[in-house]
Amino acid sequence: MSLLKVNDLKFYYHKDKITFHDVNITLEKGEILTILGPNGAGKTTLLNCLAGLITPVSGDIFLDERNVNDIPLREKAQIIGYVAQTHNAAYSYSVREFIVMGRAPYMGMMEKPKKSDYELTDRVMTDLGIVKFADQPYTEISGGERQQALIARAIVQQPEIIMFDEPTNHLDFGNQTRMVRKVRSLSQEGYAVIMTTHMPNHAMWLGGKTAILDRSGRLTVGYTDEVITQEVLEDIYQEKIRIVYVPEAGRKICIIERDD
Repeated sequence: MSLLKVNDLKFYYHKDKITFHDVNITLEKGEILTILGPNGAGKTTLLNCLAGLITPVSGDIFLDERNVNDIPLREKAQIIGYVAQTHNAAYSYSVREFIVMGRAPYMGMMEKPKKSDYELTDRVMTDLGIVKFADQPYTEISGGERQQALIARAIVQQPEIIMFDEPTNHLDFGNQTRMVRKVRSLSQEGYAVIMTTHMPNHAMWLGGKTAILDRSGRLTVGYTDEVITQEVLEDIYQEKIRIVYVPEAGRKICIIERDD
């Protein structure tokens, strides 16, 4: 039984320009799906459809073999966690209070977080190395720190699937590396992970499955080492790209050829 199954998904904002069509995806518990594509291809739009934030024109999305349209919002939030690229809070909650809000799908109306909710929040913050700004107002921390807080809130939510929209976008090189490692560890813990990115090296490091959304709206899905080729990357990024094995890294990486 697939945790996530997508059948013939189609979306457009205007009929004369199809964002994507004939999208078919299956994802099991513990699998990683990385979505690559050129700027403007519709990666975020596709992720928003999968998360139930926008409604596709046609097609079906199933969670545990249940149509997503038949699942109550509260229950859906216990299955899917979503980390957006940016988030602007309206109130100056502390980072710790902001993160513990991830427990909301498990609380009744007007119910406050329990001691166990705060204990989980503290463990996740410690794991991500963000305890140092736990008491700072969420509105006053940097963009990269907000991104880490959003990731922590999604983990605290304890869904079955966590969806990340370009989670390394605002992070420095060290935090990008830690983020990719965290995605791998989440999959090892049994979470299914879907992540959009502009970084093919992140997809190659993560392994699992990769989906390429091209400029025509066609999505090609398969195992990462089969889907990511030099020809595909050159088509996406319009550069001369080579895939090479780096012994020091113990894996393949993609590089852009020198032009001199």
